[in-house]
Amino acid sequence: MNAENLTISPIPIFQDNYIWCLTRPSQAAMAVVDPGDAAAVIDFATSNAKTLSTILITHHHWDHTDGIAILKQKFPEARVIGPAYEAAKIEGLTELVEDDDSIVLPELELELQVLHVPGHTLGHIAYYQAPRLFCGDTLFSAGCGRLFEGSPEQMHQSLQRLAQLPDDTEIYCTHEYTLANLAFAREVEPTNQAVIAAQAECRQRRNNQLPTLPSTLLHEKAINPFLRCQEPELQTKYGTESTEATFAALRSAKDQFIPK
Repeated sequence: MNAENLTISPIPIFQDNYIWCLTRPSQAAMAVVDPGDAAAVIDFATSNAKTLSTILITHHHWDHTDGIAILKQKFPEARVIGPAYEAAKIEGLTELVEDDDSIVLPELELELQVLHVPGHTLGHIAYYQAPRLFCGDTLFSAGCGRLFEGSPEQMHQSLQRLAQLPDDTEIYCTHEYTLANLAFAREVEPTNQAVIAAQAECRQRRNNQLPTLPSTLLHEKAINPFLRCQEPELQTKYGTESTEATFAALRSAKDQFIPK
């Protein structure tokens, strides 16, 4: 399947969510990831003369799923694909997928791999076709999702799995949390020059009303403390001797962190 000439557009909704919209210039079809708001998707489709063909869901939280019912009324032929592990919590799914399944979207010339990445929720999944990863609320730029259902061990393992993807992987998460996450990263690694530079760049982007996303996996390995649990400085700071224990300490500290 063809990964070239794919346009990925952020549709901002609510205070800090993004719906990612996948289109090709020569095709009328479009796919969206985690449509928490139907009106924004319908507006995008109308403005760009597109027809919604596929809805991809990463997990069951309302701000990722609330648009499904209205979108299915507007686009009744659209596929609604989501995690089998959370089928009971997501109304409107037409296809259930599990870890390592492949999803073919022929109208967009895409084949996506499903990755089960529990932690934020127990059934959370991500969608991957090199070089793009749609990871919902698992991996953020400079951060990771809160542990609403899973354990620190599960989230750490999920992030470690994502960290094995190629360094040029583009990270399409669903929240504009980057500056807040960088404030925490600066707190725990105050001399990390990559974090300092990222803060300046992201402030400029937000001042210009531009997204800080997508990031890349290589960039995240330099700035994201949750992908840096092997760093001696962090293990010394938290008195830990393993990456798993360091992750748990970092997640606990982030939960209590108040930016200055």
